[in-house]
Amino acid sequence: MLLRPMMPTDETLEDLGWDDYFGAQLSDEDARDCHPVRVMSVHRGKIAVAGAGARHIVTPYIAGAQPTDDHPTVGDWVLIDTYTGLPVRVLHRKNLFKRRAPGDPRREQMIAANVDTVFLVASCNEDFSVARLERYLVLAHDVGVTPVVVLTKADLAETPETYAAAARAIEPGLRVEIVNGRDPAAVTGLADWCGPGQTVAFLGSSGVGKSTLVNSLRGSDSIATQPIRANDSTGRHTTTVREMHRLAQGGWLLDTPGMRELQLADAATGIAEIFDDFASAAEACRFSDCSHGVEPGCAVQAAIATGELTKTRFDRWQKLGAEERAATAKPTKRRSR
Repeated sequence: MLLRPMMPTDETLEDLGWDDYFGAQLSDEDARDCHPVRVMSVHRGKIAVAGAGARHIVTPYIAGAQPTDDHPTVGDWVLIDTYTGLPVRVLHRKNLFKRRAPGDPRREQMIAANVDTVFLVASCNEDFSVARLERYLVLAHDVGVTPVVVLTKADLAETPETYAAAARAIEPGLRVEIVNGRDPAAVTGLADWCGPGQTVAFLGSSGVGKSTLVNSLRGSDSIATQPIRANDSTGRHTTTVREMHRLAQGGWLLDTPGMRELQLADAATGIAEIFDDFASAAEACRFSDCSHGVEPGCAVQAAIATGELTKTRFDRWQKLGAEERAATAKPTKRRSR
């Protein structure tokens, strides 16, 4: 069965983000019998892919693949058999965003692959959460992707700079952009990260304005949006599939369903980077296994007492660390059984 293109395009592999990292993974046999495509969106039972000159719809099933990491997700590069039209394998990823599946911590859910920059989207209203931004930053640092905090709905806030200051305080040098997502002129600065072949992922909880922002960056209103609720300024969920959208500047925006619940998975490196002030203080504790509670000689508690560190951030550091340790321990217990 030949794979027949559903929609001809003028896109090249380079337009889609192909580079030497992926090209080096192809053998002579691969080049002869297969062709690479990139996953544009994931639907139940099917994936939409784009290759050189055409887009297709194919089954995501790959014979012998494991239930998680070997299955394709948005942003992946997949080899397609030219003659059968079936996926052969997923090429090694530059990076992969994933989380513990909501409601089932035993499973991991893939979010996006091969991302160059991640826009961490939050809104300038009561839904703004430093703790949630910290979680997203931990995830970005753990997979090695450059984060940019994008604060939306600036037109609805009296003092949007207050939210920006709170975001910048999380991490020195963190890039924070304040935008009105409905104004195309106000978001043009974000396009600097969306040049030809570049991929930007959007992360943020439901209703913070991701879809509105994507529409403005694309110069299109093709993505459905909904107004926020008046009683609590909380947005409503709009995006239902993970999907890549083309920008006029040549890059790709990867929109994802809102994720208010983000359970970290194996994120020790990211936690250490975001909370490096606590990690540094902990090195001076009297005991190497200090829990930073009531032990004598705890440098972390001493720093909190002097005001060098804050109790609020300490609680979030402890919570994320405990969550990460629990998530890492569960697979080990299952394997031992």
